[in-house]
Amino acid sequence: MPNAFYWDQEYLKDELPWDMRQASPPLKSYFDHLQDNTLDILIPGCGNGYEAGYLLDKGFTSITLIDISRVLMDRLKEKFGQRLTLLTGDFFDLGGEYDLIVEQTFFCALAPSLRQNYVEKMYSLLRPGGRLAGLLFDRDFPDGPPFGGSRKEYQQLLEKKFKLITLTPCLNSIKPRMGTELFFIAERSI
Repeated sequence: MPNAFYWDQEYLKDELPWDMRQASPPLKSYFDHLQDNTLDILIPGCGNGYEAGYLLDKGFTSITLIDISRVLMDRLKEKFGQRLTLLTGDFFDLGGEYDLIVEQTFFCALAPSLRQNYVEKMYSLLRPGGRLAGLLFDRDFPDGPPFGGSRKEYQQLLEKKFKLITLTPCLNSIKPRMGTELFFIAERSI
């Protein structure tokens, strides 16, 4: 499994083929419909923080980012300063409670053997009624990361712990991802 050193090197090279250089259109659309800008939001495996920047611009006030790469987090400290909480470390060691966890390429960066752990950890980090929402790849990738998957696999995983609100193909993906992304919302039951 890729470790902190691996991700530091990827960010130093700055040749990340999955980096869109903007917040994902499906997530922007979802954020635009959120009514409460005081939600406690977590973005794990946050990458270059485009979604966090979009949320800040929309007036959200409680955003936490976590990533294993110190190189990346140092860059984000320069970019965002004190406007959000930045944590460097292993997501699986994280504590706390959140109202919303945003999934944007974190799941697909993890080895498939960690997928059940991911679901359990997400469940433990959400408050009752909290939501896990975001994007998953609906395709396979050779030699990941990223690692792909299928709608059926995600549904089986998520329904073990969550009420699955939606899991549908994205209609507003960027052109290179069109037809290969699923948007989902999963709610933690009490």
